Amino acid sequence: MDMENNDTLPRLSRRDVIKWFAAAAAASQAAPFLSLAQNAPPAAQGYGTDPKVAGIHKAGDFWPLTLTSAQRKTVTALADVILPADSLGPAASALRVPDYIDEWVSAPYPKQKKDRGTILGGLKWIDQESNKRFKKNFANISAKQQANICDDLCIQNHKDADLKKAASFFRSFTGLCMGAYYSTQEGWKAIGYIGNVPTATFDGPSQEVLDKLGVTQTVS
Repeated sequence: MDMENNDTLPRLSRRDVIKWFAAAAAASQAAPFLSLAQNAPPAAQGYGTDPKVAGIHKAGDFWPLTLTSAQRKTVTALADVILPADSLGPAASALRVPDYIDEWVSAPYPKQKKDRGTILGGLKWIDQESNKRFKKNFANISAKQQANICDDLCIQNHKDADLKKAASFFRSFTGLCMGAYYSTQEGWKAIGYIGNVPTATFDGPSQEVLDKLGVTQTVS
């Protein structure tokens, strides 16, 4: 698995970053965010009340980006385990989810500052656990070995305190990945969402929907 390819792509536009922030913030509300590590937030003020979101900006124009090259590799590998390429759509990394995660943990806003410790601590745990089990960082082990670690993080009610915190990180990370992935057109296509589409007529809900709800169409 080549984790370097996406580093050569141009950075996301800040318009896309703001759009993804809004979508992922809503999508991640159900995931608990428990801090695994304490890190000083980036020294940045954020967009302010009148953000300049048009055009492409260089990485770090608005705030310093947090993830190191090694952390980006871990994020890319983990995101692709959660959302791999399949018949429904491309892998998370192909839709720039790692870029989004980097922007999220770097942003100087209250929620992002809170999540930063959770994500960075979880990435550290993932690589430590991977080295303990397989003598390599998470990005460099096989897909089967990656799944082995992630499967353990899906188990409910861990008794081990470290695994419990790691499982909380995994839920949080998954929520962020999904929020970013399903904010893209490719993500919409994967779940069959077509968005706002103009139509010449409106025929109302389908009979299948009416039957499921147990109601009758009364408007013609």
